Amino acid sequence: MLWYKLLLAAVAAERLVELLVARRNAAWTLARLGVESGRGHYPVMVTLHTALLASCLTEAWLAHRPFLPVLGWTMLTVVVLAQALRWWCVTTLGPYWNTRVIVVPGARLVRAGPYRFARHPNYVAVVAEIVALPLVHSAWLTATFFTVANAALLAVRIRCENTALGRVSVA
Repeated sequence: MLWYKLLLAAVAAERLVELLVARRNAAWTLARLGVESGRGHYPVMVTLHTALLASCLTEAWLAHRPFLPVLGWTMLTVVVLAQALRWWCVTTLGPYWNTRVIVVPGARLVRAGPYRFARHPNYVAVVAEIVALPLVHSAWLTATFFTVANAALLAVRIRCENTALGRVSVA
């Protein structure tokens, strides 16, 4: 369990770095008259992602979930690949990337990096991580519950983003 705790701590630290980048980028976009949408669902998203980390640890510990090498190493690989995809999205969008939905009027949609292949590649990373992170240590209840909860949240979030992005130019 020690290395799983370290993995969860590393993911939590990565989330804090994301929030710092998002805060900086929010200031940049708002200074350019960026318009924020979806404030109502943002606290739900933060709560969901925080609770995921706590639930991974809690289920693995209280339910005595074992580390199953074939499942665990495979899911760890998915977690690492999801992180790589997430940071590819962050670096591709540069100052436009954010955990909040902030759109600068008149900006052009980014069609580079992973956005050449999918409209919302960051959410591919989020979905993969929410499934895989708990399964690294066989926490299947957490994986199931948070996958369903995240699907409901993403239905709202993606609709919000698509509406907001509909106000920008296509490059």
